Amino acid sequence: MRNTWDFYSTERIVFGNGAIGQLDVILQRLKAKNILLVTDPGIKNAGIVDRISSLLEQANYETVIYDQVVPEPPVDSAMDCYKFAKSQMDIDAVIGLGGGSSIDMAKIVALLVAHGGHPLDYYGGENQVPGPIAPLVAIPTTAGTGSEVTSVAVLTDVENNLKVGISDNYLRPTVALLDPELTLGLPAYVTACSGIDALSHAIEAYTAKPSAYIQAEGNILFQGSIPISDTLAYRAIELIAKNLPLAVQQGSNLEARSNMLMGSLLAGMSFSNAGTAAAHALAYPIGGLVKSPHGEVTGLLLPYVMEYNAAVETEKMVRISQAFNVNSDGLSEKEAALAASKAVLTLLGEIGLPTKLTEIGIKEEDIPEIAEKTLQIDRLIRNNPRMPTQHSLEELLRKAL
Repeated sequence: MRNTWDFYSTERIVFGNGAIGQLDVILQRLKAKNILLVTDPGIKNAGIVDRISSLLEQANYETVIYDQVVPEPPVDSAMDCYKFAKSQMDIDAVIGLGGGSSIDMAKIVALLVAHGGHPLDYYGGENQVPGPIAPLVAIPTTAGTGSEVTSVAVLTDVENNLKVGISDNYLRPTVALLDPELTLGLPAYVTACSGIDALSHAIEAYTAKPSAYIQAEGNILFQGSIPISDTLAYRAIELIAKNLPLAVQQGSNLEARSNMLMGSLLAGMSFSNAGTAAAHALAYPIGGLVKSPHGEVTGLLLPYVMEYNAAVETEKMVRISQAFNVNSDGLSEKEAALAASKAVLTLLGEIGLPTKLTEIGIKEEDIPEIAEKTLQIDRLIRNNPRMPTQHSLEELLRKAL
């Protein structure tokens, strides 16, 4: 048994409507003058980049803007961003502005600014980063990945059709700056995909195998369920269950947007310590086969993984059904546990996301390879409360077809 656990988080979190106005004070504290702003074309077109760059200009910062981040960014694009920034000036601090892809790209570039090399030099296990990265301010414009407080950055290995995650506590941003007003213009589909991703983080962290029973050597990043992560995750589940349909259907509802951003933040703080499990592990090889966003894939898989795990993690599944306000009168404990997965399936329908793998292009013949590749993602599979096998994962995937 493991006798101890750790809890890590971002050094500073600033949250609230209008919080973006604190950016100058934050950068002053970091003693930064030369800023790299990493973002994507959609954020630029929405006018948010102009808003941030105006704040930086007024405070006399030298700013280089890289606005070419694409969803699920390829490894090579991270090198392009790093080389572009390096050719412009010596970078004092990096700002990641946007969804998880932009913030993940900013993490990788901050890593390369500090330590050089190639992104794949740091892939292949946990705790591969040799020391602190360049100062990084993460400003999310979506409520989903929780990347503003997490220890993971995900890129796409195009050559091998696989998502690759670099995992290290040094990758946590220095400051998470969360302003719900920046999420108001998010389209319904993006709101749904990012929100269900946050729910997946919270549920998988909450139901992860208890830390004491994680069989792994050394200092592991994802350490299983611990008391602090459980508390954060459960509150995240409550917030997201109540507010995600509102945020999707009423995009200008600032209270729902604020609650979703808080839910995503809490889920990020939780899963970046406890870890995620089988739904996320399955999503990596599936993400290499289809063009669907990561959140859509994990959200689709989530209820099937919950059903798979219900017999082992019954008590927590019952509590999740309570967070969804499921009426459990007359239900046995097992039925109440299974009701949690049904509540998530219902939620997927309410927010307009697919509930079957065939809807996103997965075929029967893909299943053995997906299961095989999933079992190789040990840092996630070891977290799952029920130990997966090739056969049981194939069965799970066929239920989801």
